[in-house]
Amino acid sequence: MDIDIRELHRDLVSLHERPDPAHTTDGVRQLLGTILSQSVADAQTARATHALFEAYPDYRAMETAPHEELADIIEVAGLKNQKAARIQRALTAIRKETGGEYTLMFLANQSTEAAQSWLTDIKGVGPKTASVVLNFHFEKPTFAVDTHVERLAKRFGLLDSTASNKRAHTELNELVPDDLKYSLHVLMITHGREYCTAQSPNCANSVCQTYCSCPACDSLDTS
Repeated sequence: MDIDIRELHRDLVSLHERPDPAHTTDGVRQLLGTILSQSVADAQTARATHALFEAYPDYRAMETAPHEELADIIEVAGLKNQKAARIQRALTAIRKETGGEYTLMFLANQSTEAAQSWLTDIKGVGPKTASVVLNFHFEKPTFAVDTHVERLAKRFGLLDSTASNKRAHTELNELVPDDLKYSLHVLMITHGREYCTAQSPNCANSVCQTYCSCPACDSLDTS
């Protein structure tokens, strides 16, 4: 089935309502929070982010903190050593790029591709993390592909089932119109959490019945 992206977006809006705009005010905080969110649930991300910003008075203190201390503070987010290293590498890269400031505003006037390239040059910052920062903070036209988005894209036939995450980013960024990138990203995450879950999906909804080809949807009696 060939999927019309605008029709899918329309149907997701009908089911979940249009998401509110989400322009964050601190791009560095957005970056660090997104690093903490890698491979972990939202509740743990929120707790780790709160603990991180409670523990240190500023970004310089985070960058120069002993690695083990920082890792213990964010432990609830999982992969504490890797994420602590990524946070400190990111802060160091930002400080060196800006000549001593902790701001990402130098990315504002760069092209989406150049800004994405700068962020992903930081070890541990992949295309999803970069896309979230650029879309949510700078409103640049990037489409972040997390586990929910990738799962739905494959079940809905937007991606081949064998597509890698890297290929998913490339293909979906080409497929999704710029004006829908933020909204569709949020809507697909919402749908993936509420209905089209990884295990035991609830397919009794209009979007899944129209677009989804997962085994649970295929087994529904639509007669």
